[in-house]
Amino acid sequence: MTRRAGRDKAGRFLAEGAQAVREALAWAGAGRGRVHELYATAVAVDRNPELVQAASAAGVRVSPVTDAAAASLSETVTPQGVVAVCDLVDVPLEGVLERARLVAVLYGVADPGNAGTVVRVADAAGADAVVFAGDAVDPHNGKCVRASTGSVFHLPLVRERDADAVFSACREVGLRLVAADGYATDDLVVAEGRGELDRPTAWVFGSEAHGLPDDVVAGLDAAVKVPIYGEAESLNLATAAAVCLYASARAHRS
Repeated sequence: MTRRAGRDKAGRFLAEGAQAVREALAWAGAGRGRVHELYATAVAVDRNPELVQAASAAGVRVSPVTDAAAASLSETVTPQGVVAVCDLVDVPLEGVLERARLVAVLYGVADPGNAGTVVRVADAAGADAVVFAGDAVDPHNGKCVRASTGSVFHLPLVRERDADAVFSACREVGLRLVAADGYATDDLVVAEGRGELDRPTAWVFGSEAHGLPDDVVAGLDAAVKVPIYGEAESLNLATAAAVCLYASARAHRS
């Protein structure tokens, strides 16, 4: 289950770390999925007795493992020694966008750490869903899950390789498709002044290295950049996503 094909075949993935496991147990307790087993080293048990107790109380089998075994289950450099085996969290595209006002679309985003951070930001900004479109990283990737600090269990996540289907679904429910593009003519200040951020929006973010392809940007409803007032060349994906999503969230609540 440390590889995408294995996760998809088993219909399960690994949530590593105390925070991720805590959120996984809450997610399962709310009836939104199932935690099948909890693996924990002796050190992790000593550090997180409440997690072991919560898992046992919920009927989750707790299995002690060695440090070496825990490391073999980890996709990170510094394993925390506590891993939950969970049902996959992604949901179908159909129906998930109904009544949505703020959505993040990750188009071809490959870096799991950045993707997980965007999920965390989207959760914090009150977004209604995150869509992994095109050839994007698997949201169940261990680094993605860990970077989200449990947010993968909080809001709907969609995997859809057909990006055109994603864009069509957004338009069908009245979401305005806005590209986050560092080369755009208009910036967030201009868009806010026009009242454009008040509208239901699906922000489309591209890959870390290349951004969004020109043909994709041309096919969306608008393109907006984050203004840079200092001398920084650019912002990384997660930072730009945070600025854009919070700009919309603030406009929706003002």
